[in-house]
Amino acid sequence: MRSVNIEGKIISSGGKPFIVAELSGNHNQSIQRAKDLIDCAAEAGCDAVKLQTYTADTMTLNLNSGEFYVSDKNNLWHGYTLHSLYDKAHTPWEWHAELFSYIRNKGMVPFSSPFDETAVDFLESIACPVYKVASFEVTDIPLIRKIAKTGKPIIMSLGMASLSEIEEAVGCARDNGCKDLILLKCTSTYPADPASSNILTIPHLSTMFACLTGISDHTFGTGVSVAATALGAVLIEKHITIDRNDGGVDSSFSMEPHEFKMLVQEVKRAWLALGKVSYGAVSDLEKKSKDYRRSLYVSESVKKGDVLGAHNIAIVRPAKGLPPKYYDNVVGTVARHDMPIGHPLTWSDISSDA
Repeated sequence: MRSVNIEGKIISSGGKPFIVAELSGNHNQSIQRAKDLIDCAAEAGCDAVKLQTYTADTMTLNLNSGEFYVSDKNNLWHGYTLHSLYDKAHTPWEWHAELFSYIRNKGMVPFSSPFDETAVDFLESIACPVYKVASFEVTDIPLIRKIAKTGKPIIMSLGMASLSEIEEAVGCARDNGCKDLILLKCTSTYPADPASSNILTIPHLSTMFACLTGISDHTFGTGVSVAATALGAVLIEKHITIDRNDGGVDSSFSMEPHEFKMLVQEVKRAWLALGKVSYGAVSDLEKKSKDYRRSLYVSESVKKGDVLGAHNIAIVRPAKGLPPKYYDNVVGTVARHDMPIGHPLTWSDISSDA
């Protein structure tokens, strides 16, 4: 069984899924709002809260034309330049230490996605316990190398990544000191369509790369995450917001607090339901139910010497009489004594002698 220990929380194959609330830019540049979101994650029962560590200047160039301008009218961020979008969405670095402490005080694990090497150095200075590689950075081999050399666990999202790109990223991480790796199936559309989620990839990834696997889920609702749990996902990551209509950069596809609480509950139920391969084993709670199986009962009053058959015996509930499989054996036998209607039939009640 594979497992990863992050600040005393164990993520393991077969274990209860580790639930991560992604803060992203939904703090709307308010540290109090960031704390409110952390409170919501704690109340929902999350295990961790993830930040994103970058500045607009570490993400892109400050240009307002060509590929640096989001011109696609169907894009969630249409009308922004990349620089203005990342400037609006970034989490100020001076907040990080305070938010990490706040998250820990709520009993959750704080961590972040660094988007360049300076972010890794900064996160090391505040004792980030685990790193997330975002889907768009999976091909940034120098960044993955830098993260791996910290020796910390790595969670890696794989949106858009081909198998060869995953092999290269995983190889880089492992070659540079990463011993604990969790790969996340991800669909990099916002929101994502469940029909494009292809979560059967989750167990395949686990087999291919001999590591723990999970999902970074951008779909609405809980269904995809619950199904991923049934397929062995050990980590579920979803974006959290206070209100999808509040104008946060990622709010429109994020989960509101009551939905996040439902997610945690439903994922736990799905995990508990997995249990183990089991046939015939009856739990203590289930034993009483066996009393309401069917069995053979006298359905019309019987006198001693009467022949038994369909006219005076029936297969009904409950299960105090002979099992139904003996019905054919009983038909044609003779009653040894009088029996009232509702009498559970036993072998001592019948004789084969006419």
